[in-house]
Parts: sequence; structure tokens; C-alpha cells
Amino acid sequence: MRFAAALLVLLLASLSLAACGDDDDDGGTAGKSFSQAEQVIDPSKQYTATFQTSMGEFAVRLYADKAPKTVNSFVFLAKEGYFDGLTFHRVVKDFVVQAGDPTGSGSGGPGYETADEPNEISNTRGTLAMAKTAGAKVFGSQFFINLNDNTALDFNNPTNNKFYPFGEVVSGMDVVDAIGKAPVGPGDRPNPAITITRVTVEEQ
Repeated sequence: MRFAAALLVLLLASLSLAACGDDDDDGGTAGKSFSQAEQVIDPSKQYTATFQTSMGEFAVRLYADKAPKTVNSFVFLAKEGYFDGLTFHRVVKDFVVQAGDPTGSGSGGPGYETADEPNEISNTRGTLAMAKTAGAKVFGSQFFINLNDNTALDFNNPTNNKFYPFGEVVSGMDVVDAIGKAPVGPGDRPNPAITITRVTVEEQ
């Protein structure tokens, strides 16, 4: 029991280093910073985000119906080219891969915050959720992909750190797994760096 509790604390801590994105100096890719996300999606439609990376391509189906504000923020940033050129700045083997920070430090964001959208979707392997500071109920632009079934992060975990999935990988999970096995240096940063070349979003 003590080991399980200690493991939960460790796992949550590794995701609680991402800022909410309200630091004006952080900005976004190529200096992009926003006061808020423009409304760019229709929650009644389906959206798929395709990630082109230096290690290959994968696609994520976004839960626009279950997390409309989260998906809208993500799609808005993608359409602005915000994620293009960013790195996976944190890789924790058998746990998560994390990206979306324009500074690559784990403390950058888009200049605005979005409130959590609680749901009962589990952090199973391949799901996508937003990273945030410890105990926060808002987030910026940083996201992570679960490499395993990380149910300790779910809506019903006994801490104030709950992470709500807003999408899942539907193709290219082998690429995500390869990113998750990359050699890392200090701060769990991949060495050499793994870059997101482009993120495009298709509406169905």
C-alpha cells in the first residue's frame, strides 16, 4: 500500500511541472501569444489531429463532444501553427510523452488558460490529456500521451491532481511508443531532441 501511494505521488509529480500558460514572456512558437482561444470547432462534428514528427506520423481522434473547450483550444493552437517546431520535452518510459511547451522547459504556454472539463474517461494507453501545475484546474498548451494504462491519473484518484483525456491515438501508436523509448538526459528530455514538424486537423 505504501509503495502504491508513493508511486502515485511520483507519477503525478512528473506531470505537474507544466505551467498553465499565463506567463506573458513565454509566448508561443515564433513569439506567438494569445489572450484566448478563438472558437474554431463545432462540437457536433468529429476532428482528427495528425502529428508529423521527426520520428514518424501518428493521428489522434479528438473528443469534441466530451471536451469541447479543451479540443477547441488544441485545434485553435494547431491551426495557428503553434505546435509546429516544438519538441517532446519530457519522456518518461512506460508512462507518458509530453509536448506543447514553446520554451521546451516545462513552464511555457500560449498566454491564456482553459478550465478543466471533468469527465470519466480513463487515462488508458494511447489517450491524450492536458498537463498542468500541481492542484491546478486550468491548463495551457502542454499535453501528454499515455504510454500505458495510467488509471492513477483518472477522475477518481484520491488527490487533487486529476487529468481528463480529450482524445486518443487511432493510428501510429508504434511511433508514440518509439518516442517513449528514446534516450533521455536531465529533466527527462530526449537526447537528441524529438521535434513536432507539423500538426494538422481534419474535420469530419
